[in-house]
Amino acid sequence: MVPETHMRRPARIAAALSSSLLLVSCDHLIVDPGAGRVSQRGTVQVLYAGSLVELMEQKVGPTFSAATGYRFAGIAGGSAQLAEEVKSGLQRADVFVSASPSIDLALEGTAQGNWVTWYLTFARAPLVLGYEARSRFAHALKVNPWYKVVAAPGFRVGRTDPALDPKGQLTIEAMREAAARTGDQTLLKLIAGSGNVFPEETLLGRLEAGQLDAGFLYLDEAKAAGLSTVSLSPVSLSTTFTVTVLARARNEAGALSFVHFLVGPEARRFLLSAGFELSSPPQVHGNLAPTSLVVTSARQ
Repeated sequence: MVPETHMRRPARIAAALSSSLLLVSCDHLIVDPGAGRVSQRGTVQVLYAGSLVELMEQKVGPTFSAATGYRFAGIAGGSAQLAEEVKSGLQRADVFVSASPSIDLALEGTAQGNWVTWYLTFARAPLVLGYEARSRFAHALKVNPWYKVVAAPGFRVGRTDPALDPKGQLTIEAMREAAARTGDQTLLKLIAGSGNVFPEETLLGRLEAGQLDAGFLYLDEAKAAGLSTVSLSPVSLSTTFTVTVLARARNEAGALSFVHFLVGPEARRFLLSAGFELSSPPQVHGNLAPTSLVVTSARQ
């Protein structure tokens, strides 16, 4: 089964229009670009935030495999949902790339299964409003405050579930802050309803299909999809991306190799070109991080 985010644009639009989306269990994308290729060093299973699909599958994953000989296999989904599935045993992986440090903290400690003992912050991405240039509201978004446009009658704006995805939480924070700073309380109605909440993996497809006029996205994913964007001024919010090796990883050596690659020069060039703000240097959190990572972050 071909994951939605790897389809050509018409096929991805068709999937968004269908009530039967091309998703695997728990609304996650199962991606294995190395299928059919024999690796000399084994497979590295990577869980990662769904907003990183383009980066991971088109850039980081293939380049990591070519450089190291490890085979990259990724699963994309909402960070909070992935973390819950790690704790419940529904997901087993070597590496976890999250869209919020709070998700890593939720996997720390005996009560949480001691899945995470350290994590590394490596990049930030601003939250923006992404929209299709052909939207009937495109001109309005260019010339008027975004908070006025999204509250206009007939405007269809999408967001992700705050219970499953840090981006959904950040979106609610942005709308509440905008309402408080501008005095426009109509934004709060968008928070109260759930009809504009969609899985992270399908939000872009719905935008491209014309089902939505705009969506709250990270700049990198909007840029990768070729969407126009407007900032959320006077609000300015970003998320911080983290990476860690999960406890009881089957391929610990491969997992550590992936982390080193992700904070190395080639991957950082990918991140910059995708619109991320780099953590310079990457910051290690926790007392049990591998010495090589501590030294690497200190040198950058």
